[in-house]
Amino acid sequence: MQKTGIKRQIRANSGRAFLLLKRGFYFLRLAYCLLVDTRDNNAKGDNLMRAILLLIFMTFLVSCQSGNSEANRTVEMYNASGDMVGTAELSEQDAGVQVKLSLEGLEPGFHGVHVHEFPQCEGPDFTSAGNHFNPDGNEHGLMHPEGSHLGDLPNVEADGSGIVEAELMLAEATLKDGKKSILRGEGTSLIVHDGQDDGVSQPGGESGDRILCGVIKTDPDPQGEETPTDPTEFNEEQEK
Repeated sequence: MQKTGIKRQIRANSGRAFLLLKRGFYFLRLAYCLLVDTRDNNAKGDNLMRAILLLIFMTFLVSCQSGNSEANRTVEMYNASGDMVGTAELSEQDAGVQVKLSLEGLEPGFHGVHVHEFPQCEGPDFTSAGNHFNPDGNEHGLMHPEGSHLGDLPNVEADGSGIVEAELMLAEATLKDGKKSILRGEGTSLIVHDGQDDGVSQPGGESGDRILCGVIKTDPDPQGEETPTDPTEFNEEQEK
């Protein structure tokens, strides 16, 4: 699952980059043709205006591409042993941040999920992630009358094989700038617990130990940072 997810992400990023370059080359070539294929000064002036408009449109496409990257994040989820066990796809929506979870290796049943305040996932207990992300200072729990934390999410259910496929909404949160941004500072983290969140208990819903963690980075690709080792790839190399 891990290798498939990484390959899918690489293909998607490569495809977007290739499409942007292809569009850029097309518009530049068209602008050049418009400039050189002229017979009189009036036509040259008209074509120059068309070329300028095309370049403005290309700049708009580039800015849209950059905006899309800021409105989406892929979070790699790791267990206490440091194994990658899935991903969380985050995307900006009108109602908040959509979280698409794809996980494996969990105990069957319900598990609490929360966004925590620090972008740190030091195992095995993941306490480095800090408390729930709660910029408004509310009580914990989606069912609490004085709640909830901004980082509170609905429970997810692992099937009999320990697999989770779920779509959640982190209501009122954002990936953009602002008080409720989960990318404030250096970012936050996403935690999965071994038990169910009861929705009202303080401070964390009696949801048990933190068993999975993923860093939600403000800068998803900082220079000089190494990607954690994939133990399955090491085992495959040893078997060859």
